[in-house]
Amino acid sequence: MAPVAVLAAGAAGAAYLWGTDPHEPGHLLPRCPLRAVTGLLCPACGGTRMAYDLMHGQFAAAWLDNRALLLAAPFALALWGRWTLEGLRGRSWAPRIGPRVQALILATAVTWTIARNIV
Repeated sequence: MAPVAVLAAGAAGAAYLWGTDPHEPGHLLPRCPLRAVTGLLCPACGGTRMAYDLMHGQFAAAWLDNRALLLAAPFALALWGRWTLEGLRGRSWAPRIGPRVQALILATAVTWTIARNIV
C-alpha cells in the first residue's frame, strides 16, 4: 500500500508542478532551507525546476538545473519500481546499501555541493 501512496503523492505534486513554472517567482513551492539560511546550493537545489523541465521535454534545461540529481533519478525510479513490484506480490522489500556505498553517496553529494557553489 505504501508504494501506491507514494505514487499518489508524487502524481499530485506533479499535477501541481505541471502548471506552476518554478522558474517564475510567486508560486507556492517549497524553498531549500540551506539556501534560505546560507545562500548556498544544496545537492538537491534545482530539483523542482529539473522536474518541471523534464515534464515539459526541456532536457537541456533539466541538465543545467541539477546534473547530479538528473543522473540519480533513474536509480531512484528503479528502486521505487522494485519496491512497488514486491509490494504487489505481498512482500516487504528494503534495499540494502552497504557502508562503502553509503560513504560513496555521501562523498559524491559533498563533492557536488562544493563544486556547484565554487562556480
